[in-house]
Amino acid sequence: QVHPVESGGDLVQAGGSLRLSCVASGRMFSTDDMAWYRQTPGKQREMVASITYGGRTIYGDSLKGRFTISRDGTNTAFLQMNNLKPEDTAIYYCTVYRTSTQVTYWGQGTQVTVSS
Repeated sequence: QVHPVESGGDLVQAGGSLRLSCVASGRMFSTDDMAWYRQTPGKQREMVASITYGGRTIYGDSLKGRFTISRDGTNTAFLQMNNLKPEDTAIYYCTVYRTSTQVTYWGQGTQVTVSS
């Protein structure tokens, strides 16, 4: 089992920045991808960004430029969020996607609230 644990969520004013961290416990492989999703009540879960062990990144529509995903080794990922907007308010989840089994492991989430 893999257990991603997120941290760094907070209340911030519009225009501010936050850096989310995710540390995954359990056995990790270099073929595991890591990603960030977010969800707001009443809306569909949205993929924010993903990153492979080799550093290849994919971003959700309209987020690249303000959000940057990075990775430190096999089990740690970060999400740098700049110029935050009230519509970025959501619970942010870290995931580990095991490409060999196509299983996704989800963290418990961290709340990000952006005030206007």
